[in-house]
Amino acid sequence: MSGYVVAVTGGVASGKTALTRCFETLGAPVIDADLITRELVEPGQPALAEIRAAFGADVLDAHGRLNRPALRQRIVDDAHARRRLEAILHPRVREVLRARSRLEAFAYCILAIPLLAESPVEHYAWVDRTVVVDVHPDTQLDRLVRRDGMAEEAARRLIAAQAQRAARLRIADHVVINDGPVEALAIIAARLHARFLYAATQR
Repeated sequence: MSGYVVAVTGGVASGKTALTRCFETLGAPVIDADLITRELVEPGQPALAEIRAAFGADVLDAHGRLNRPALRQRIVDDAHARRRLEAILHPRVREVLRARSRLEAFAYCILAIPLLAESPVEHYAWVDRTVVVDVHPDTQLDRLVRRDGMAEEAARRLIAAQAQRAARLRIADHVVINDGPVEALAIIAARLHARFLYAATQR
């Protein structure tokens, strides 16, 4: 059982995945909320049935699987729809994250939670430390346009739909600035890794 739990979060295109990969290289297990979400919306899962009931059959493809682009289009500019989807998925994701974190044998584990800042603080009161990957908004926009091939206006709407940068920074115990080369993340991760190993021994 992992006794120390670290959440990693950040806005879209901030570099969360690159940082968590650094922790994996150092031996820390990473439990990814996005991957859990994908499991929860597989055909036959109760969450998928709830999503269909809430948003209609057009959010499923011809094979009965979730049509992610169609669902994303429904929620990106509709705060009510987004909250409805979150009410279906977030409690389930949170339950799985906590259960899996308890099964890890390493000194600490990493939870990759993109929408942590959108959740009430008390929902993750069991997390020991929070790492926020921060990036300048211009860099964030450039990455979305260049990396994902998004139109600039669509990228701006996606960024705007997430928690504000200030809201993420308010929940941070550690802030990782990721405006530079990805190689710098390995050095930062190594320093944090040492801190988390030490903190885990002090419990």
